[in-house]
Amino acid sequence: MDITQRRISIIARGVASFATRVMRREGIGASEFDLIQMVRRHPGVTQAEVCQRLEIDKGAAARQLARLEAKGYLRRETNPADRRSRLLYATEKADELKNSRAHLEEVFYEWLLAPLSPEEREELARLLEVLEPRCREE
Repeated sequence: MDITQRRISIIARGVASFATRVMRREGIGASEFDLIQMVRRHPGVTQAEVCQRLEIDKGAAARQLARLEAKGYLRRETNPADRRSRLLYATEKADELKNSRAHLEEVFYEWLLAPLSPEEREELARLLEVLEPRCREE
């Protein structure tokens, strides 16, 4: 691995670690955040669909969902098509969490880029524009 690849990895881990530490202070772990985001993207999803999409065990999903419901991030409603199943929805608190994570990442990147001059920031942005489409190819 060349030095550029290593530095990209270090920066990516840094932003993820920063956001995770702050989320932990809010009582949310990374897997819980992923689950909240999945429910936000797919309102009315069932627990079975959560298990399938996130490739997690039924018991683990049930425990996480119960914790997130108790914390006020998710709500369950009876499925009108099948009264035995429940549909999952994100709450307003979950929407605020998403916005706070985006804000945290923004704060981190501002801090990270502070030592660069405006010209260096422009050059970095130009180089990242070249690399970004390749990320989507994979």
